[in-house]
Amino acid sequence: MAQGKVRYNDYDDFAQSYARNNETNPYNALYERPAILSLAGAVGGLRVLDAGCGAGVHAADLIRRGAIVTGIDRSAGLLDIARQRLGPAVPLHRADLGEPLPFQDNTFDLVLSALVMHYLAEWEPVLGEFRRVLRPRGRLVLSTHHPVMDMRISGSDDYFGTYTYTEDWQRDGRTMRMRFWHRPLRAMVTAFKASGFTIDDIVEPDPDPELAHSDPQCYRHLTRSPQFIFFALTAH
Repeated sequence: MAQGKVRYNDYDDFAQSYARNNETNPYNALYERPAILSLAGAVGGLRVLDAGCGAGVHAADLIRRGAIVTGIDRSAGLLDIARQRLGPAVPLHRADLGEPLPFQDNTFDLVLSALVMHYLAEWEPVLGEFRRVLRPRGRLVLSTHHPVMDMRISGSDDYFGTYTYTEDWQRDGRTMRMRFWHRPLRAMVTAFKASGFTIDDIVEPDPDPELAHSDPQCYRHLTRSPQFIFFALTAH
């Protein structure tokens, strides 16, 4: 009997459990989120695109800091949760980053993309769209898997290759099949430059000191082994 095709990265299938975990998981709440919001800097009055907004946790922080936020995500389930969190006034769009963005040129001052790029086989088309919708000298801040973490999870010894690998996540007693793309730092840098961006900063952050008290084992891991890597870029 033929088996059904495996569906990877199906966030609609576990949107609620993912959103609950993402909000409080120390890797997100005390590591990724503080780092990318620090890179975003002062956002008061800025038009910000949250590209891959998920359940809207980053967007909520940006709005509290005075940003004018628009969110996009491919998961209808996560967008429903974001709508409940953010209210009806925040524009939220279902959109796939593999396709042209539904915005005019020069619409945003800042694009924030948190833990999205490692899902993508090709970066240049997506980065080109970010560049298009940004005003001149607009900024892009993003986080993605650190290539060293990719190698650790995938079991590969190939740092310089660009390749896909899978991982199983356990949520609510079910197995979720995830698929990611590894690429080395030099491939990331090449993609940024080819897409019209200048690199302002590359950050491998330490976790929030609070984690040393709430989860010492996780804190030790994150101060010894990189999980994510962060970039601050300017469109030219």
